[in-house]
Amino acid sequence: MKTYSISEAAKELNLTAYTLRYYDKEGLLPFVGRTANGTRLFKESDIDALKIVECLKSTGMPIKEIKHFIDWCGEGDSTLQKRYDMFLERQACVEAQMKELQKTMAVIEHKCSYYKQALEAGTEDIHKHNIAASITK
Repeated sequence: MKTYSISEAAKELNLTAYTLRYYDKEGLLPFVGRTANGTRLFKESDIDALKIVECLKSTGMPIKEIKHFIDWCGEGDSTLQKRYDMFLERQACVEAQMKELQKTMAVIEHKCSYYKQALEAGTEDIHKHNIAASITK
């Protein structure tokens, strides 16, 4: 079975060793084994679990709530409903974030079109508006 040092695990996850130490301090790594002298040894399954932690974090979920999820996983099948409900909630949050990003993208696309036309014409005058229009259009 392949194992990873903290620096190897960090590289695999595109994180820093400091971040992994922080996660450990916050109780997010109870599954990670240690050598006799206390060095963390990450297994492939630990890397996979940390990918889920990073996924949850990217949704805006606070570390304390991610800790609840980790604890529920450790408690076994009795927490399946809690974990399922948590992921449904995360799904709704991500869907809302995506809708907001789509609105943002629509504004950016409009501004790209506006400035492309102005560049092609060599002036914003083609829009028959003043500087304020370049901000709001």
